[in-house]
Amino acid sequence: MRLPLALAGALALAGCTKSTLPPLTGPAPETSAGSAQAPESAPRTPLVFQVKRYPSGEAYDLASDRGSVVLLDVWATWCEPCRDALPFYENLAREYGGRGLKVYALSVDEDPRAIAPFLQEAKVGLPVLLDENAQVAERTLKVKGMPTTYYIDRRGVVRHVEEGFAEEFFARYQSHIEALLAEPAP
Repeated sequence: MRLPLALAGALALAGCTKSTLPPLTGPAPETSAGSAQAPESAPRTPLVFQVKRYPSGEAYDLASDRGSVVLLDVWATWCEPCRDALPFYENLAREYGGRGLKVYALSVDEDPRAIAPFLQEAKVGLPVLLDENAQVAERTLKVKGMPTTYYIDRRGVVRHVEEGFAEEFFARYQSHIEALLAEPAP
């Protein structure tokens, strides 16, 4: 399946297009290029997935973070906008971590050996999760381009999705986080 030309152009301006991703199929979860919020009619079921932590290989289950707000950034070492986004998200983790925000970088890299040099060069220390064969990105999250960032509420429900990355949207990113942190814990 090919992205429509206009959408591919928009994603290319803000991130890495689907043509550079591992094979990803299906529509994005209630998104359009840029920012999206799940409509009120969207199911409010918690997101469920399990992956491994990098570099330990220890199991990680998203359900273990229920009660926290989670920012999940899907990225890869070959994605140039990801190089800018990850340090930005690390700053958000420092700013809001004490209030209940957890930030994870979900890598879809085919070769995990590329991750360490990338993180060292980008000077990023975020917790990294490994999405082997892009299974979570493809089947669960329906990612179309990278980076794609998911804002997940304390119940585990995806509430906002940002496709691509631009520093000028900092206020919007903070607004998503502030609103989710202001909601009561389940």
